[in-house]
Amino acid sequence: MGSAAMSPGAADGRTERASRKRENRRRAILQAARRTFAQSGFHRTHVSDIIEAAGIARGTFYLYFESKNAIFLELLDELMAELKQSIVGVDTDEGAPPVHEQLVGTVRRILGTVVENQALTRILVREAVGLGEDVDARLKAFYDNLLDYIREALENGQRMGILRALDTELASLCVLGTIKQLMEQLVMDDGELGRDVDRVALAVLDFNLFGLMKR
Repeated sequence: MGSAAMSPGAADGRTERASRKRENRRRAILQAARRTFAQSGFHRTHVSDIIEAAGIARGTFYLYFESKNAIFLELLDELMAELKQSIVGVDTDEGAPPVHEQLVGTVRRILGTVVENQALTRILVREAVGLGEDVDARLKAFYDNLLDYIREALENGQRMGILRALDTELASLCVLGTIKQLMEQLVMDDGELGRDVDRVALAVLDFNLFGLMKR
């Protein structure tokens, strides 16, 4: 007598469990790669290192990722997505928090994400040359997005009468340069600076909005 046919519900359950198992395995490989890149850097990391850290067979690795570059780009995409979520448009409606507070909040979120992903961001800072065109394109897209946000915030500030007349295109580049330099400093510094993101965010806005001269 043949075995009973599997019910649709049971089949769906098995499919869901198999899918969940594959996703868990994929996440485990990504986490192992993140640790390995953090320890050795991008250029000194080999697929064999990731395989050993993940405790899997070589064939298993290639079921999920085609190369070291592919897995690094996926980790980078996750970081870029987190950073983009940090950039929230300035709310100019009545009753909204002061623009200065909103800007501080955005800078704090960006720098906080950088610190939380210090190892991966450090690779971008230390090994920027030679990571490839795909990495360059992702970084450019993020910085272009941030630049647009800063320029829009400055233009809103002018319309609201809280900023003086200035070249917003060049001024936004100056602000971006400050943020980029502090991002680099935060990921290269293992001391107090990286543990005090609030202080750094406030300093960024204080310097860029009020300058160095006594008021």
